[in-house]
Amino acid sequence: MAKMGKRLEKAYEGIDPVAAHPLDAAVKLIKSRATAKFDETIEVAMNLNLDPRKQDQNLRGTVMLPHGTGKTVRVAVFARGDRAKEAEAAGADVVGAEDLAEKIQAGNIDFDRAIATPDLMALVGRLGKILGPRGLMPNPRLGTVTQNVGEAVRAAKGGQVEFRAEKAGLVHAGVGKASFTPDALADNVRAFVGAITRNKPSGVKGTYIKKVSLSSTMGPGVRLELTDLAEDART
Repeated sequence: MAKMGKRLEKAYEGIDPVAAHPLDAAVKLIKSRATAKFDETIEVAMNLNLDPRKQDQNLRGTVMLPHGTGKTVRVAVFARGDRAKEAEAAGADVVGAEDLAEKIQAGNIDFDRAIATPDLMALVGRLGKILGPRGLMPNPRLGTVTQNVGEAVRAAKGGQVEFRAEKAGLVHAGVGKASFTPDALADNVRAFVGAITRNKPSGVKGTYIKKVSLSSTMGPGVRLELTDLAEDART
């Protein structure tokens, strides 16, 4: 096991790594230890009892965080004509068709989310080997293949977060910044956990959520009390 640095060792002081904390208390612990010189990202990680390799246990979707992520999201849109104008008016950073595809093939990928109109998916499909591994491939299930490109752009820039279960059943996402208020961070965590709960795959048997933890970029991790979160998810 790697030796813990002095900074992280100090951050862990007063934190029981085994004990589970109510959400509000956990948020305060994490915020008080996010002391880096930059605005650290606050991340939630969930260990789920599922195997995403099985079709009936696959988990993927999006959730709108009520207070946004605190991150500037650059959005690229594949569209022509009126849809292209709509995307630009909504604040898209890059809009195009063949010209955008050429930039991507040349290695110019300066965006965090890609959106496409359905008629351009044949073009976008040729970029699958480039966009797919980066998690940037537009997907109807995620609302990124749509005629309503303006709405999709506004959602991406307004706090929409994508989630996807990894091989070990782990789901994680940034849910804000250390500069957020405790209430804003707690609201975002509740929204994220609630979305995961509501999207429980049909093939999952037994306990669905095994563990939830909260951490900052440079800080310690804190386990969350599941009973507290489960009650919030039902309301």
